[in-house]
Amino acid sequence: MRVDLHCHSTHSDGSFAADDVAARAGRAGVELFCLTDHDSLAGYAATRAALPGVTVLRGVELSCKHENRTIHLLMYGVEEGPGHDALEQRLVGVQDDRRSRLRAICGRLEELGIHLDAEQILRDAAGRTPGRPDVARALLAAKAVRSMREAFERYLHDNGPADVAFARISLAEGLELGKAAGARMSLAHPHTLRSPALVADLFRRHRADGLEGVEALYGRYQHAEREGWLRMARQLELVVTGGSDFHGDAMPDVAQPGIDLPEPHAARLRDWLGVARAS
Repeated sequence: MRVDLHCHSTHSDGSFAADDVAARAGRAGVELFCLTDHDSLAGYAATRAALPGVTVLRGVELSCKHENRTIHLLMYGVEEGPGHDALEQRLVGVQDDRRSRLRAICGRLEELGIHLDAEQILRDAAGRTPGRPDVARALLAAKAVRSMREAFERYLHDNGPADVAFARISLAEGLELGKAAGARMSLAHPHTLRSPALVADLFRRHRADGLEGVEALYGRYQHAEREGWLRMARQLELVVTGGSDFHGDAMPDVAQPGIDLPEPHAARLRDWLGVARAS
């Protein structure tokens, strides 16, 4: 079964509109789709309208903090109701924090002799999640760097000269919000935690809280890396999820949405999500 349960649009840091991302997924043969913009549910209606005949879930990639590490929590199948409303309200607060962070990053750059107009960057980011990629693009436009990569390597990487931390949602709160909203939850790109032992411990401690899936089939994983995470999924009896992490031109090494999810992982995923097999 071809799926994509992890991709981004202009509502966060992707380069294509939500309906365009969905249409690309449809042309790639995706049967099960979920747009997972960073800290935003805004693109769901557009993706559902763009993919008639395809199972489309409402989802988000929620940035959480756990023991001084950033955990990216994928939520699938957010349901209408009080839980959805509470999640949306919390995301509004996250967006406010992100805007404050962007202004503070520009203040750090000013101290380093680089002037950027934070308010203009925020205006240009209207309608989507503002973040460090927006600052990187502004640095590139100002000719302060020669590439987005250089912007992050010189200034914007975690704990870099211009980076500013912001108060993320705790993993415990994120899992609680997801469960209240009826969502199924998976750990995105587990390699970013840099320790399989830490990942395994995370699942042992939080599976009962709703962390039941692992993105073992991630767009940029080669065979050996996939096999390592699939082995962990078998050992811990986790649900295997898959996503391309498609960002469009913002991440050109992933050319299109779509991941092939083989049986029996596909069958278990459908059961977990409560979706029927495409006819």
